[in-house]
Amino acid sequence: MGRTGEGAVSLMERRRLNQLLLPLLQGPDITLSKLYKLIEESCPQLANSVQIRIKLMAEGELKDMEQFFDDLSDSFSGTEPEVHKTSVVGLFLRHMILAYSKLSFSQVFKLYTALQQYFQNGEKKTVEDADMELTSREEGERKMEKEELDVSIREEEVSCSGPLSQKQAEFFLSQQASLLKNDETKALTPASLQKELNNLLKFNPDFAEAHYLSYLNNLRVQDVFSSTHSLLHYFDRLILTGAESKSNGEEGYGRSLRYAALNLAALHCRFGHYQQAELALQEAIRIAQESNDHVCLQHCLSWLYVLGQKRSDSYVLLEHSVKKAVHFGLPYLASLGIQSLVQQRAFAGKTANKLMDALKDSDLLHWKHSLSELIDISIAQKTAIWRLYGRSTMALQQAQMLLSMNSLESVNAGVQQNNTESFAVALCHLAELHAEQLWMLCDQKIQFDRAMNDGKYHLADSLVTGITALNSIEGVYRKAVVLQAQNQMSEAHQLLQKLLIHCQKIRNTEMVISVLLSVAELYWRSSSPTIALPVLLQALALSKEYRLQYLASETVLNLAFAQLILGIPEQALSLLHMAIEPILADGAVLDKGRAMFLVAKCQVASAASYDPLKKAEALEAAIENLNEAKNYFAKVDCKEQIRDVVYFQARLYHTLGRTQERNRCAMLFRQLHQELPSHGVPLINHL
Repeated sequence: MGRTGEGAVSLMERRRLNQLLLPLLQGPDITLSKLYKLIEESCPQLANSVQIRIKLMAEGELKDMEQFFDDLSDSFSGTEPEVHKTSVVGLFLRHMILAYSKLSFSQVFKLYTALQQYFQNGEKKTVEDADMELTSREEGERKMEKEELDVSIREEEVSCSGPLSQKQAEFFLSQQASLLKNDETKALTPASLQKELNNLLKFNPDFAEAHYLSYLNNLRVQDVFSSTHSLLHYFDRLILTGAESKSNGEEGYGRSLRYAALNLAALHCRFGHYQQAELALQEAIRIAQESNDHVCLQHCLSWLYVLGQKRSDSYVLLEHSVKKAVHFGLPYLASLGIQSLVQQRAFAGKTANKLMDALKDSDLLHWKHSLSELIDISIAQKTAIWRLYGRSTMALQQAQMLLSMNSLESVNAGVQQNNTESFAVALCHLAELHAEQLWMLCDQKIQFDRAMNDGKYHLADSLVTGITALNSIEGVYRKAVVLQAQNQMSEAHQLLQKLLIHCQKIRNTEMVISVLLSVAELYWRSSSPTIALPVLLQALALSKEYRLQYLASETVLNLAFAQLILGIPEQALSLLHMAIEPILADGAVLDKGRAMFLVAKCQVASAASYDPLKKAEALEAAIENLNEAKNYFAKVDCKEQIRDVVYFQARLYHTLGRTQERNRCAMLFRQLHQELPSHGVPLINHL
């Protein structure tokens, strides 16, 4: 990068190359063609220089490769070196030069042969790609897809089939272990990861960490045999290498044994083999006592509680565990112990304030030691406690808090850790809370609307009680709607006035507008449309002010209807022409039907003064609109409105002298009228 000249590589290209270098240094070897492609995407001219340099070395002589390493050493010389010794690239180059300097002549020749082979494989692939381009277009496209698939598979195999350096292997293992812990969906699939680990162990069978990752991978698929096998292999390798001991091999050997037994106990407990878990735990306790390892004993004590939870005296073990964990400075164990005690005492009927105080103490430990996983568990625990004590509002608040929190140790910047058990618990609680309140309310409202559409007001009235229990304001409003439909106008008016005052006080604008529309409907149904107008204008002003388009459209429909009743259908029609578009675009199906029905009424009323020919055309247009309205009402099974439509159509067909259509509509009206109860409101009032 430095020798291409300062002006040759732009700042953006230099940044892209820097981002590319790290995965190239940390990751396994890739094919030459893929290397060229990656460099070309970052800096095309540098890719050409790399290609020429590798070609010169591979097709030249051994001295060309020696010259390359000599040139690398010059990168560190001078007052302003091209590469800093302590940089990522500098450290890598120094390791490479040192490793090369230590090679014997035969090893240097072997390296050179490997470089030639690497280059020839890359060239061979390039020739294959060039040959494919000469085939016919259609056949070539098909072959290209197959070949690209084969190449990607081959490249994947090559990337894993060769031996990795210690650092590359450690990077791969730590990355996959972190993903398994924090975001399992982003880790390799169980089969792919096991294949990678098998390849890694083929070249280095004593790599203990690879066996441990294999153990974690097998746990994902609940493979008890393979996970046990991998765990035992991990501790066998750990003992062989003596990696756990800094001072002497004996201490490392003993430490590995007791933790091996402890992990085996945890594994058996995970799969529900409690008897085997207890035996392994007793072995761990015995070895830990012999070595006087209090930390291991504390872990054993916590697992002893897990295994003996059903015993009546288990809380004594737990209290002892918490005290000892605090004494030995083990915040993770202490916090888990406190949370288990809280859970136990919640079931024993202790007061919520004492339990929350205890959880507050454990939260202090979490924040002090940045135990993000336990923060999540603590909030999930609080959600469960509030649910247990029947405080759904507090439970909802805690669940929402957990879901909106960002993890303190996210896998990538800004990625939320949302696949943990505590997140799942919080989501389950939320689902239950919605089922108990929101979903039930929606269900009751839908059933209420269906009953009203079918004219079954007695059924709608029975649903009001359920709605009121979940939402008192909504319940009162629905009660007023039922009373209004049953022609109990004075009772409905009293309820609506009280509700209006209350909603204005609490600033529930949406409900205020709905109540105003119902009050206006009361007035025009009581043959007082003039009083309805100022109420409707007030509702329209509020709808416009708060940009509530749906309610504004409904208000305009009511205004147009009031104008129709007042005998000015032309103005009502012009008002509808302005408001019909948002209703048909975004309105509910029922509102679309009501709008088209109203348009037809206004057309008929306006046609009263027309000459016979023009009047006939207006009535035909009204019939078309009535058909459309009828289709909308049929979608929501609104039989009462369909009855009104067919009655109106029968009247229009009679006026036009179309007897057959009139009789068909009259028959439909009669069927619906017999099916639906009539509440003494003359149909003409609705027309």
